[in-house]
Amino acid sequence: MKNKGELSTREKRFCSFYVSSGDFREAASLAGYPDPLKNGAALLSKESINRELERLYNARTENCRNLARAGYERLAFGNVTDAVKLMFAQEPDEEQLKSLDLFNIAEIRRPKDGALEIKFFDRIKALEKLEATQHEDKSRVSEFYSALVSGIREEQVE
Repeated sequence: MKNKGELSTREKRFCSFYVSSGDFREAASLAGYPDPLKNGAALLSKESINRELERLYNARTENCRNLARAGYERLAFGNVTDAVKLMFAQEPDEEQLKSLDLFNIAEIRRPKDGALEIKFFDRIKALEKLEATQHEDKSRVSEFYSALVSGIREEQVE
């Protein structure tokens, strides 16, 4: 038996599907509700559902930030050894290509003369993006700290 305000398994599934699709009717159908249009609309009017949706959206946003940060780190500090191997390989087969880490490569071309041209992503731009994400993180911490301090001050006044 669930506590008041606690979501059922089906409600949690609805929230998960809704965050993925943005379509309450589809989310209600996938979660197993008998009347997806009616039930989906009703679910969105519940405070507990909206809290869970907000939590899931925030987690998804943070996950995307972390993925982007990891990608920028790979671009900025990644190894180019496999790209060099590719340049000197005669005619690599599919298996050899699958084993290479070519994440840092922005473009590969073979002009008419048969040479292989490899263009890498800009490491400086990746570093700049990393630095910008660090400033965003510090800004969010600063906002939290400011809100915390103002809350403490308000309590002291009362």
